[in-house]
Amino acid sequence: METIIIIVFLAGYLAITLEHNLKIDKLIPALAMMAILWAVIALAHMPVFEVNTDLKELEPSHIDEMLLHHLGKTAEILVFLLGAMTIVEIIDYFDGFATIKGYIRTRKKSKLLWLFSILAFILSAIIDNLTATIVLVTILQKVIKDREVRLWFAGMIIIAANAGGAWSPIGDVTTTMLWIGNKVSALQLIEHVLVPSIVCMVVPVLFALRYKVFKGNIDAELEEEKAKSPFGATMLYLGLGSIVFVPFFKTITHLPPYVGMMLSLAVVAAFAEIYTSAKFSISSVDGAESQEGAHHSAVHSSLSKIELPSILFFLGILLAVAALESLGMLFHFAGALDTAMPFLGTEAADGTVSDLVILILGIGSAVIDNVPLVAASMGMFSIPLDDSVWHFIAYSAGTGGSMLIIGSAAGVVAMGMEKIDFFWYFKKIAWLAFLGFIGGAVAFVLMRNLVLNA
Repeated sequence: METIIIIVFLAGYLAITLEHNLKIDKLIPALAMMAILWAVIALAHMPVFEVNTDLKELEPSHIDEMLLHHLGKTAEILVFLLGAMTIVEIIDYFDGFATIKGYIRTRKKSKLLWLFSILAFILSAIIDNLTATIVLVTILQKVIKDREVRLWFAGMIIIAANAGGAWSPIGDVTTTMLWIGNKVSALQLIEHVLVPSIVCMVVPVLFALRYKVFKGNIDAELEEEKAKSPFGATMLYLGLGSIVFVPFFKTITHLPPYVGMMLSLAVVAAFAEIYTSAKFSISSVDGAESQEGAHHSAVHSSLSKIELPSILFFLGILLAVAALESLGMLFHFAGALDTAMPFLGTEAADGTVSDLVILILGIGSAVIDNVPLVAASMGMFSIPLDDSVWHFIAYSAGTGGSMLIIGSAAGVVAMGMEKIDFFWYFKKIAWLAFLGFIGGAVAFVLMRNLVLNA
């Protein structure tokens, strides 16, 4: 039966990877794979286990208990993401992100490259790399009219956004998973991954500045845009501040992060309702629909725009990986994998986890989705909180996807917005992303070794 389990998982994984070729949304194979895996386990009465991270061993359990356990862990992540997505949509409802365009006051391409890269790096750490890419590519389309030049800038935004998301517990789905799963703490993640992430962003920019496309000035004059809402800037700062508040809330109360995110959402939603009742005119609410229409409430309108397909995909893939974890497959696979690659190791609590394994995971995230890769690693390694292995996984999985345009959510959304060709990105941007990835990895290893030898 284990062979059937592996075949079902690999078939589902392949369908997710070939989403664009099959023209089937990846949530469909993810949900189907999850349901079939647990059905096979139930019908075949296969024994399930819970990983005891303290004893580094598998303990027998019951399928109902395991499903409830994994659903609870998955729900924490999904509720957290729902709260964050809603806050971002509320900011967008008030056209708050238009405020960022006011910071762009130069026509020099080299300065614009640094500006967009730094904005992507900082924004992605707060509102996640996907949303940061959408916001900045939208601004890019208003600032740079030459499409060929714009493609280069979009490619660099993808690299910077993924680098920025890797060091923040709220910057990428994978780091959020590690944070909520008690693999990393917010302060330790920032302390160990911030510098490598900066290197990952800066190295590609320094090399890109040598290109002719980033020399000189942009052709078009920068246009001043009238804000659609008088409360845009207020909602932007309030929304970003409320999301940043969540890690502090967890540190103070020791409650799960989704509790703090719900509090932040309540505060932002309250101000949104107050400002909505001010009867300002905004043309972006569901096209020409007025505020007296069906979506009178800013909160209701924002909730209707949340990407539920992404939420359902995460539900499917996380519970599918949980099925393999419950059977003990990931636990045993981790030992076999690391035994096969014992060199370049890092000392962990349960032995040695190869740096090469983690680098391969990062490179693999450029080909297949990093969410299941990180979910699998969480079930594979019985390593304590804030071990350097988890920090390295956060970095590798977060930044490795930049090497292919389909390797990260930021890349996929930029590809759709700018119609970026896969092979154009592979020829022009991939090697820059690889240099950044390796540069940051070297920085991480050097920093870690300095701390271990101190």
